[in-house]
Amino acid sequence: MKIGILSTAHIHASEYVRALKSIPRIDHIVIYDNDVRRGKEFAAVHHLEYQRDIDSVLAAVDAVIICAENIFHRQYVERAAQAGKPILCEKPLATTVEDAITMVSTCRSYRVPLYMALPARYLPAVRQLNDLIQRAELGQIVAINGTNHGFLPPGWFVDPSLSGGGAVMDHTIHVLDLMRWFLHSEVTEIYAEIDHRIHNAGIDDSAILTMQFANGVLATLDPSWSRLDIYPTWGDVTLEIIATGGIAAVDSFAEYVDVYVPDGKAAHRYSYYGENMNFSLIKDFVDSVEAGHEFAILATGVDGVRALEVTLAAYRSAATHQPVSLSPTPLNS
Repeated sequence: MKIGILSTAHIHASEYVRALKSIPRIDHIVIYDNDVRRGKEFAAVHHLEYQRDIDSVLAAVDAVIICAENIFHRQYVERAAQAGKPILCEKPLATTVEDAITMVSTCRSYRVPLYMALPARYLPAVRQLNDLIQRAELGQIVAINGTNHGFLPPGWFVDPSLSGGGAVMDHTIHVLDLMRWFLHSEVTEIYAEIDHRIHNAGIDDSAILTMQFANGVLATLDPSWSRLDIYPTWGDVTLEIIATGGIAAVDSFAEYVDVYVPDGKAAHRYSYYGENMNFSLIKDFVDSVEAGHEFAILATGVDGVRALEVTLAAYRSAATHQPVSLSPTPLNS
């Protein structure tokens, strides 16, 4: 199988390439990037082919992974769909709901599967929690508290003209997607407080989102870029479920060893030994392409639309300091 990486702008591109290289049946990976220098440098580091013509790449591969700046996701998705190539797209799906809906519609028109790169679904603790919820072992869920903290990311992530927003745009989707996955329900109202209080980067880096789901569940989410450079980990994904039959708490990256050795920078190093969620995501994508049908655990373009609707509603709420009601935009099959 041959895979094309369309743009190397996103910091996850390297992780996806490492995952692809560990899958024996992937016999070729080709890089395209509209930033020629960036694409060539990335290809050289990873010992891959770079092509500066996107049509040549699309003609040569079986599927694509899109790692572009958020603002360019739509144009890459539409090009790949027109070429009939299955797509795995970095999050968020787009920067406007209109673009996201058009992307889903285009992929349906060309009968091309559109998946979202939401690897948190593959974390073992998250999957065990989902199994508990689906078997109703906790009873009826009343409330969920979640966090997805992180570092201030580099480059275009802090440029709203390319990213569409800061921490809320970047980090809301992972845990919100898990909440929707657990509950099979949509957010109907959101109240958000959003600010830039930590990094002085001129873009939102701190937030608290309070959400009501259609099934009555209340949820809070902290998606802040609140990890400073001295912090030993990039961030977290935590969930606390409060239900009528019990409480369950997950710290998704708690499988680690604390290492204390002088290494020129710090005496403490966090060494994670848990499952590689990005590998699991990429393997499922490759397996789905090969099998020719959708895998239930893979998040789809529709999931991307729903998450974006909530994210943009959070920004509207913060601007007015008022709750915002949501009604999911119809997506015709």
